[in-house]
Amino acid sequence: MKQKVKEILSKMTLEDKARLCSGRNYWTLESVLGLPNILMSDGPHGLRKQEGNADLAGINSSVASTCYPTAAGLASTWNNELIYQVGEHLGEECRTNEISVLLGPGVNIKRHPLCGRNFEYFSEDPYLSGTLAANFINGVQSKGIGTSIKHFVAYNRESMRFVLDTFIDERALREIYLKGFEIAVKESQPWTVMCSYNLVNGTYQSENKRLLNDILKEEWKHEGLVVTDWGACNDRVKGLIAGQELEMPGGTDENQRNIIEAVKSGTISEDILDERVAKIIELILKSQETLNQNFIPYDKESHHNFARRVATETMVLLKNEDHILPLNKNQKVALIGEFAVKPRFQGGGSSLVAPTKITNAKDAFEKNLGDKLLYSQGYRSDEDISDQALLDDSINTAKQADVVVLMVGLTHGSESEGFDRTHLNIPNNQLELIKGVTKVNKNVVIALSNGSPIVMPWKQDVKAILEQYLAGQASGEALADVLFGKANPSGKLAETFPNHLDEFPSNQNFSEKPRQIEYREGLYVGYRYYDTANKEPLYPFGHGLSYTSFSYDHLSINVMNNEIKVSFTVTNTGDKEGKEISQLYIGKKDSIVYRPDKELKGYAKTTLQPQESKTVEISVPIEMLAVYNKEAFKIENGEYEVLVGASSRDIRLTKFISVKGTSLLVENDDIYKNITSNFSPTQKEFEQILGFKIPEYPTRRPFTMNSVISELQDNAIGKQLHDILLEKASNPDNDKITSHIVEAMINEMPIRSLSTLSGGMISHSKGQELIDMMNKEDIKQ
Repeated sequence: MKQKVKEILSKMTLEDKARLCSGRNYWTLESVLGLPNILMSDGPHGLRKQEGNADLAGINSSVASTCYPTAAGLASTWNNELIYQVGEHLGEECRTNEISVLLGPGVNIKRHPLCGRNFEYFSEDPYLSGTLAANFINGVQSKGIGTSIKHFVAYNRESMRFVLDTFIDERALREIYLKGFEIAVKESQPWTVMCSYNLVNGTYQSENKRLLNDILKEEWKHEGLVVTDWGACNDRVKGLIAGQELEMPGGTDENQRNIIEAVKSGTISEDILDERVAKIIELILKSQETLNQNFIPYDKESHHNFARRVATETMVLLKNEDHILPLNKNQKVALIGEFAVKPRFQGGGSSLVAPTKITNAKDAFEKNLGDKLLYSQGYRSDEDISDQALLDDSINTAKQADVVVLMVGLTHGSESEGFDRTHLNIPNNQLELIKGVTKVNKNVVIALSNGSPIVMPWKQDVKAILEQYLAGQASGEALADVLFGKANPSGKLAETFPNHLDEFPSNQNFSEKPRQIEYREGLYVGYRYYDTANKEPLYPFGHGLSYTSFSYDHLSINVMNNEIKVSFTVTNTGDKEGKEISQLYIGKKDSIVYRPDKELKGYAKTTLQPQESKTVEISVPIEMLAVYNKEAFKIENGEYEVLVGASSRDIRLTKFISVKGTSLLVENDDIYKNITSNFSPTQKEFEQILGFKIPEYPTRRPFTMNSVISELQDNAIGKQLHDILLEKASNPDNDKITSHIVEAMINEMPIRSLSTLSGGMISHSKGQELIDMMNKEDIKQ
């Protein structure tokens, strides 16, 4: 293929090369010299091939595709093989729809539970995130379909996402935020890597040479190309120099002209341009191999049934007091909550999938219970308003039942791309429902539908809690399978559930500064903080119950050939078949540098019959003990503790090992060793750790190309621009919640991105004219 790429490149004019560096339109790449126009499409938990012309926000109607559980749920399976199979199924659907690159998976760390897009991401832990991502990517690409791992990197907030400057120290960047990407890139070689909107330490990610070229391409040896997130390109020429090959979307020739002028002026050499273009040609040729084959269309019913099986494994049983679950089919069961007939099964924004079919819990429960099922709506899911009639009916229904299943959670408008959550509560009308029902019936089961953690002030008032996450189009059937015992729950949390928002050290630096965010908590993300601070969360990382029970024993460890080989025995001590997720953590108590108490380094999921025992083996490469110290990863000499357990707080077996390494040097981040109260340094201390002073906070005036639409609305001309863009993006078929999501996404767009996102409707030069007019209007006012 390299020779063919070289031949094509040699025939291309400068104009051809420049044209290939931007998309043809919203989803399609350009074509030159007879190369095909290949198509990209949103993912990652289902194919979202848009029908007709793309809209400004990119979320108009799409072709029907299987909607699988979102990444938050997929991660709770801890099942590498299953995630690979999800990738295979998605690859088959892409082939049927002639999609060459699926935009996913999302590997961003869940730094803070309020991030509106957390449902799209796997975990707060980089090892788990990277390993699952690698399996997902390998599954998709086994079908000859490319992926785009995203959003590279440190993209952990939706608010002001196009212009947000993320300040992060080197160890946190390397050991937490880059690590998941590193694992996935090295283990799966995704065809593309999508760079994020934000800045990292003052440089836009789309033009960050150190991250895109020095680390991704040179250090990790990534063989594919870098594509911008849609509208993320700040300066096209700087982006090319830094290592960004492809700008998306296309539809305008402005940046093509900029590239041509830059080459002619010597700003960028044609050799560098050739390197970038060669990667794009290679992507097109790889895609062409798949497009030229004839494939049998995928079986929609078979894929739906697979989505049902996946969904049962994503569900996490958080609580099961008095073994109230599984339900008995001879019981009279009250199913309460509008989610039972209008399921919340996916998140909002660019990942919104048009499902091939949808199943709901009410229909699935009726198949199990017949006339023993009672149903009441309970609340309205489109608005958080109290409805006394609905509440009274639900309470009366609950009085008649042996067991109540309450379906509650976060509504469609609560979490989405384009905005962040503002609190951790479920809607008030659902809280009222739980309070009313638990007063008249003590046998209450909560079935949650949400894409990220919530607080549970009602935890002690209910007997059982099942976390469904957003379980995809088969969620109704899957829920019934789990609650009635057809499937034994085997999911475990891939993130920590807090008691309240203030517990997170990252909460002190999340939304205080609209255009800046400081990752002052360093390595103390999720369980790394809770376990080090010895604080008890609501539910810990790795927690999940089963309808059976498991014991651990016979821990054995051998350190040889640069590997830590760990084996132990797991026994199913109950009377039902079940799957246990065993987790391996490693810590170092006497480290000269600051470290979390322990960190996940391996896991295994084991199926066991009643009373069956199996030996579980997990190998940890010795290099996974390395910390980033003085510009390199180094393994510290000394004693390490190996811990095996059922969660980060349920450790069953421990043993110490000795590892030959090197001596580390104390760096500026030694400050963290002396911070024990809030695990977050002052700004002065954080700047000492960073090694530079954080710039003054940018002002909103005067307007610039990086002013976002939400900042323009107190200006008469800016308000007019906002209204025009919103009208352009609106769809009369959208409901109130979808319209809210669309407006939120429009409000986040900077003026510089309107050229590509509007398909050239507002050019860069026109954008600059509007800026000048708005600044003059400000002077008048």
